[in-house]
Amino acid sequence: MFHKVLIANRGEIAVRIIQACRDLDIISVAVYSEADREALHAQIADEAVCIGPAQAKDSYLNMQNIISAAVASGAQAIHPGYGFLSENAEFASLVQQNGLVFIGPDPDTIRLLGDKAEAKRQAIAAGVPVALGTDGAVEDYAEAEREAARIGFPLMLKAASGGGGKGIRIAREPSELKAAYDTASSEAVANFGDGRIYMERYIENPRHIEVQILGDHHGNVVHLFERECSIQRRHQKVLEEAPSSFVDNDLRRRMGAAAVGLAKRVGYRNAGTIEFLVDGNKNFYFCEMNTRIQVEHPVTEVVTGRDIVCEQLRIASGEPLSFTQEQLFLHGHAIECRICAEDPARDFAPCPGRIVSMHLPGGCGVRMDTAAYQGYMIPPYYDSMIGKLIVQGRTREQAIARMRRALAELLFEGVTTSTDYQMKILQSSAFVNGNFNTNSIANGDFD
Repeated sequence: MFHKVLIANRGEIAVRIIQACRDLDIISVAVYSEADREALHAQIADEAVCIGPAQAKDSYLNMQNIISAAVASGAQAIHPGYGFLSENAEFASLVQQNGLVFIGPDPDTIRLLGDKAEAKRQAIAAGVPVALGTDGAVEDYAEAEREAARIGFPLMLKAASGGGGKGIRIAREPSELKAAYDTASSEAVANFGDGRIYMERYIENPRHIEVQILGDHHGNVVHLFERECSIQRRHQKVLEEAPSSFVDNDLRRRMGAAAVGLAKRVGYRNAGTIEFLVDGNKNFYFCEMNTRIQVEHPVTEVVTGRDIVCEQLRIASGEPLSFTQEQLFLHGHAIECRICAEDPARDFAPCPGRIVSMHLPGGCGVRMDTAAYQGYMIPPYYDSMIGKLIVQGRTREQAIARMRRALAELLFEGVTTSTDYQMKILQSSAFVNGNFNTNSIANGDFD
């Protein structure tokens, strides 16, 4: 096991990784920007190093500064968390070139699966169902037109690189194709530096279901069942559940087997997530694979009783998985609400500022992952999520009741948050009845 690990991230995920390091008696090294000098992760880590100015490009995306901090501190490994450099193959390579361990898959795997079109080819080769679409990225708009005629409408156009809901557009008829192509490509260039686009048949009102996997360096791969991630706003997840109330045992078995098969085909090691779209007839189709820890990993931890971040650290240090597929079971139901410093009444505009006072909920079955504290100044430079509220119940009904109770107890003064918006979803008949899909927020199903 490692003696010292540097965490190349900030906020609640940095705090979460520090906690896992403490559980394994590993010394944690935090990095922070000048705007994050008072951030919780910089305060509670065993060591902390400033890596640059407030802007992410000068700090949390500054590869050389991060690696220099790791080498100078004597860290043996770097955990990238999610976002920032977590799926950057160049960074993973630099980590290894400097004699450090990257806590995640190897650079070639990140590169392979980071190209969404190539990932789709791998899925096909592994026998995983995929939606009808292009074989890789199209060369230009002329090819996009030809492929659209072959595939048929409605179409989804997606950036070949990247993720996080960026570079995605829908064309429901031929007249919409040019605008969708141009917008998706421009957004892909702006966010990922790569304007390539691939296309596939759009599945109307699908469920977004993802499967958590873990693979070690000894050929072992397991899945930790599924998460329901269909409640999304502009392709960004808002609320997640585990397990999905829509998934039956047969679909769960088939999706789990498909996820493990794909992971084994590409020699996947460490934590990863394979995302699927599922239609109303419970046909599932490969969407993409995320080569990192997910924001919503706590719901899987809660229903399986397994610490995914600790398992990441063990795997990266060369240890085999500490459990087998046969030892994994589902226990109850979990829900996670992402709490953001945003104002839903102003189109979810970010609301940075000082937290004057706060109260975090507690009680049976409640967990709060956050880096917020009373007096903390939320900076305007980074993602607006300030915490994740997670609950567990014996049944979905009990989990819903506990989440409502926890949301009612969650208080922030000084900043506007999305807490009331989450409560509206939890109280809607569409959510209670499990009758929702990826378009439900846009369609007003929770109003």
